[in-house]
Amino acid sequence: EITMTPNKDPEIKHYYRSALIDSQRWDNFKPREDDIVITTSYKTGTTWMQGICASLVFQAPEPPVPQDQLSPWLDANFGPIEDVLAQLEVLQNRRYIKTHLPLDGLRFFKEIKYIFVGRDGKDVWMSLWNHWHNMRSEVIENLNNAPGREGPPLVHPPEDIGLAFDEWLTRGSFPWENNGYPWFSHLHHAKTWWEYRHLPNILNVHYDDLQKDTDSEMRRISAFLDIPVNEELWPTLLAGVSFDSMKSNASKMAPGATEGIWKDTSNFFHKGTNKRWQGVLMDKQIAAYNSLAQAELGSELANWLEFGGHID
Repeated sequence: EITMTPNKDPEIKHYYRSALIDSQRWDNFKPREDDIVITTSYKTGTTWMQGICASLVFQAPEPPVPQDQLSPWLDANFGPIEDVLAQLEVLQNRRYIKTHLPLDGLRFFKEIKYIFVGRDGKDVWMSLWNHWHNMRSEVIENLNNAPGREGPPLVHPPEDIGLAFDEWLTRGSFPWENNGYPWFSHLHHAKTWWEYRHLPNILNVHYDDLQKDTDSEMRRISAFLDIPVNEELWPTLLAGVSFDSMKSNASKMAPGATEGIWKDTSNFFHKGTNKRWQGVLMDKQIAAYNSLAQAELGSELANWLEFGGHID
């Protein structure tokens, strides 16, 4: 299977606008040469990667202040974009910023580094289901009723996981996507970043690899960011980014922890485990997801998204 490598830099093809996100919030972003952008569709280990970046940037087991103050989700419609950009502008530390945008909707800067985190869509779905149900309903209402809202609303979480999964698999939120409703397409997001995996400022990391060997993955990330490993400090950094450690420190580590988004902030770190879809999704649903992933992504990316492993 031959994947064509684009010979030009990524370009914006779509504007992503919904109750939750607006890709134009990046329009006035001013990059610094050492900026780090963490990019994921959702529920692939975003917050874990923010914790890892914090530990590497600050060389400490936890950041000095809550992650909300250091690592905003720039494309989210949480508060005026001017305030978020001002908050970023005053940071003295090396910045690490979160986005959930596909690369075809994001301003791309050659001078900064991007860490793309992938995960099997079936695991993503189970984590998303919990995350959705943990959102306070008034937060969803506020997003949907914001003045000047454009694009689709974010529906409240339904009760039936099977029906919701079927809809997630067969309906898009944007005209150019055919799955991912009511959020956005996990598969399309992965595909847009995968097409540019050859670029030296994009690093692909897989959730499963992080789980299996956090130490070596974190060393790989540290090398990519040109941050030397301090072996004396390293064990404390590693301990600080463990699931249990981040869960127990959820008020500092969870996104939106200072904003009152969650019914239970520590439940943002729900299980951190894979394969929870077994016994929940029906065999035909699992088969439907797997065949959609192969059709949308091709076998190479579909297999990487499911199993991980390093990309040459």
